[in-house]
Amino acid sequence: MTHTNEEVARLYESSGSGLSGLRTDEAHSARMYDFLLDGKDNYPPDQEAAQKAIAAFPTLRVAARENRAFLGRAVRHVVRETGIRQFLDIGSGLPTAQNVHQVAQQHDPEARVVYVDNDPIVLAHGHALLSSDARTTVINADIRDPQAITEHPETRSLIDFTQPVAVLAVAIFHFISDEEDPAGIIARIREHLVPGSVLILSHATAEISPETALGVQTAYRAQGVPLTLRDRAEFAEMFAGCELIEPGIQVVSDWRATVPEADRPTHAEVSWYGGVGRLL
Repeated sequence: MTHTNEEVARLYESSGSGLSGLRTDEAHSARMYDFLLDGKDNYPPDQEAAQKAIAAFPTLRVAARENRAFLGRAVRHVVRETGIRQFLDIGSGLPTAQNVHQVAQQHDPEARVVYVDNDPIVLAHGHALLSSDARTTVINADIRDPQAITEHPETRSLIDFTQPVAVLAVAIFHFISDEEDPAGIIARIREHLVPGSVLILSHATAEISPETALGVQTAYRAQGVPLTLRDRAEFAEMFAGCELIEPGIQVVSDWRATVPEADRPTHAEVSWYGGVGRLL
């Protein structure tokens, strides 16, 4: 079900949560991503910023779609192959087709999902979408504060941290600067997870197509949206303490791909790494 921004505002206001902190005059990474996926829940500053990024990297929409498809394949693998039925999706972004709970619940209707984001519009749409599903929720929190996520009452109502959990941080860590220590953030997340838990991560890179990818980084930063591209080795460090699930770190379009190689975009058109790791 799709709601207009005005309808979502009314729905969310009626919950007593309000839309405090909403800035529609500034570009936001979640709404830019929504625009790249042909969503409708974005504003002119998001559209302008995304268009400038597309000018630098013309296949950016392709990359966003491939990253979204990777998320679906990774969740499907976790449900089918690991027995995990609880998911924590951090930096979930605006609801679109094939959200985590939709993919997981196709295979097990009892799968539970907590979505985490700090953009008021994401929260509003999440509450509207999930209001009738007792096995899902959306909370207001920031990946930079893992304890606030894991200790949140709504998280605790759905997630049992004494059992394995699948944690997703898909297309989020490239918005975390080196000074904010992404590896340290992941280490703090791991402290709350038992062995057998899974990390599903993806990250944009300039390693494959440096000129165009760095053009995207420049375009994002010029619009006030932090973006830090990292290479394969830096991405691999995020899986410290994990055993990588086959086929390891891949360009997202190749990770357990379901279409022939000849029909996939080139690595340069995607420039996005993905992987899934199981905590030892």
